[in-house]
Amino acid sequence: MKIVIASGKGGTGKTTLSVNLATALAGEASVGLLDCDVEEPNCHLYLRPSFDATEPVGTPIPVVDEKLCTGCGLCAGACEFHALLALPGTPLLLPELCHNCGVCAYVCPEEAISEKDREIGVLGAGVLGSNQFGPPEAAGLYLRWGRLHVGEARSTPLVRAVKDLSDAPPLDIVIIDAPPGVACPAVEAMRGADLAVLVTEPTPFGLHDLKLAVETARLLDMPCGVVINRAGIGDSRVNDFCTVEGVPILLEIPDDRRIAEACSRGQVFSTLDAPFAARLRAFASDIEARVEKVAAA
Repeated sequence: MKIVIASGKGGTGKTTLSVNLATALAGEASVGLLDCDVEEPNCHLYLRPSFDATEPVGTPIPVVDEKLCTGCGLCAGACEFHALLALPGTPLLLPELCHNCGVCAYVCPEEAISEKDREIGVLGAGVLGSNQFGPPEAAGLYLRWGRLHVGEARSTPLVRAVKDLSDAPPLDIVIIDAPPGVACPAVEAMRGADLAVLVTEPTPFGLHDLKLAVETARLLDMPCGVVINRAGIGDSRVNDFCTVEGVPILLEIPDDRRIAEACSRGQVFSTLDAPFAARLRAFASDIEARVEKVAAA
């Protein structure tokens, strides 16, 4: 089962839920946690693995052979992202704008364009073991995360690399911590999941961005449900929206000072409170039942 935990806006508690859920399930099943918020990853700050993100991740960019190039400008004219500028002589490449679509090499009549990798970030992956820093309950949890280099404009290739589980151990449950919002990185993180868990808060801002997140999940033809974090601080408009739209509310997390204090100390609350961990395990069982029902339909 692969679930993505997303949100229409930042600060709703998406990462908090991801880390607590993964830790609560780690002793029950083989669990993988993928931190796809590569512009500001923070799952590892709670879990404190002994390994860091050091494996380079690159994306292909065009290289123009000046000896073969005739300066015709066809490559620059075909580039929809304006990553190539037609100048007298060899075209100028703006690598941050390149989407590595390959159309420039395709249209070049002189076959003067090849590709090379350009590093955009780093990736870290491994199985957590018991140590003096991370919570012992998380031992055995497979963690994978990426860190985008400062100044990079496109994070989707790195998100894709974090989601690549070809070298991962067998996993029963995969939890994807998506970037906030509904832009390209969040959509890339959501692709291929069995169900989207949309974390929101009962405020006008939370409702506004929840609507965008629900619309995105529907455009991806993905079943979704809502988790209301800090329940009780606002009004009933989020509940009313979910009722009208037929979106199930999967869990409500109260505005509990103990949870906030644990987060401020970098602790995982589900390791400190057994009833909360049990609620998260029941929440995961409910999601699994919903996924199986959708698959059987």
